[in-house]
Amino acid sequence: MPKRSKAKNGKDAWKCSSDNEQLPPKQSRSEDRNTPSPLCFQGAVSLFESLIQPMKMEQFFREYWEKKPLHLQRSDPRTASYYQSLFQLSDLQSLCSQGLEYYRDINVVRCINGKKKVLNKDGQVKNSVLSKNLVENKATIQFHQPQRFKDELWRIQEKLECFFGALVGSNIYITPQDSQGLPAHYDDVEVFILQLEGEKHWLLYSPTVQLATEYSVESEERIGSPSHDILLKAGDLLYFPRGTIHQAKTPAGVDHSTHLTLSTYQTTSWGDLLLDIFPSLLSDSSRTEVSLREGIPRQLLLGSSEGLDNIRRLATELRSLADKMETGLQEVRSSHMKRDFISNRLPPYSQEELLTPSGKIPALEDVVYLKFKEHMVITVEPSHERTDETTELVIFVLHSLKNQRESHMMGESYDAEVERDISRGLQFPLSHLQALRQLQQAEQLAVAQLQLPTQEDKLNLTLALWSESLLVVV
Repeated sequence: MPKRSKAKNGKDAWKCSSDNEQLPPKQSRSEDRNTPSPLCFQGAVSLFESLIQPMKMEQFFREYWEKKPLHLQRSDPRTASYYQSLFQLSDLQSLCSQGLEYYRDINVVRCINGKKKVLNKDGQVKNSVLSKNLVENKATIQFHQPQRFKDELWRIQEKLECFFGALVGSNIYITPQDSQGLPAHYDDVEVFILQLEGEKHWLLYSPTVQLATEYSVESEERIGSPSHDILLKAGDLLYFPRGTIHQAKTPAGVDHSTHLTLSTYQTTSWGDLLLDIFPSLLSDSSRTEVSLREGIPRQLLLGSSEGLDNIRRLATELRSLADKMETGLQEVRSSHMKRDFISNRLPPYSQEELLTPSGKIPALEDVVYLKFKEHMVITVEPSHERTDETTELVIFVLHSLKNQRESHMMGESYDAEVERDISRGLQFPLSHLQALRQLQQAEQLAVAQLQLPTQEDKLNLTLALWSESLLVVV
């Protein structure tokens, strides 16, 4: 028999006063916020803890994260009511008037004989056509990245991105009774499912690829018997690691099911980090190590000089790099992953006026602190300026304060990201690195204590950060 991994919830023990949190522009309490929230928004950690309650965070990461599924059953009507307020079938009618398009915003799909059938039309989505597909064709409506439109989802996912330090996307799935939208498959993301309306019957299977790095459909012949048989009800949460094979169906007798899928940790593995740091690691080492600048054997690229000696030479160079990394003689720098995250994540859940410089301009006698620390990264990388001189390393302070929520998780080329990053951040000489780390690590710091050679450098650094709304005078 398939096992059920779950934890039952008694009374909700979470008490979190977050009503004083600033609301974003155009946000009204009557839209998404009229239902009391069981989630705690005082910080990124408290948000995640309240999301998985009554499970303790330490236990979750020790026993479940990247290891096995978890089903949290909630009997609390407040949680069920709040989940329903996040998104419901009736929300589609008003959203269709905002110019939703097939493929970009909406997919209409149905699983027939183990195959996915796409029922999309061309152009903009009409609510009447969606309703017809739902009722007559028993199709599933997949709504991409609803946080672009729903403020409370923006609020949740922005905090989760701070918690994970990784992008967090989402999809809404609305499936009519006795129907299935997608065939059995696995994903390359960690998945948190919140059941918003109705019920859904989930079958989970042991991975054929542990912690998969790509999406793939699996045949019924390969997946075997389910490891978990779960009925999700409104207010329930289901987690499973990437690579977990799954399929889900709305039971007969249930009008429809609506669930939210929160996904994270796509291309955020140790392998991805190694791919990110290796180019700069080899480039930096080549500046000081003659052995890395020596030419490879003649005709090696033609396959005429392959052999054990060449493999040993490569292994020796890699071991030397590893030794220098471990002893601190070789600096390790991540740049692409940091840029990708900071340029594509959600902006802070705040009013627009909070993102403009405010308060006193910093002076040498002032005490200051960094604002929006969780929305900024510091990278050390070659200057983007093209000159005939040797490329020098500089510091970039990148932030997400001006990111567009409307484009979150909708895809963009890396070249466009880099061009945008330059206009959404600051560049400093390498000599400013220690001072920036001082500001990052301190709750408050006197401008005069910044480890920079001149008073002018100290003032220029704080003024630049203040002008980007990243620094505030106490």
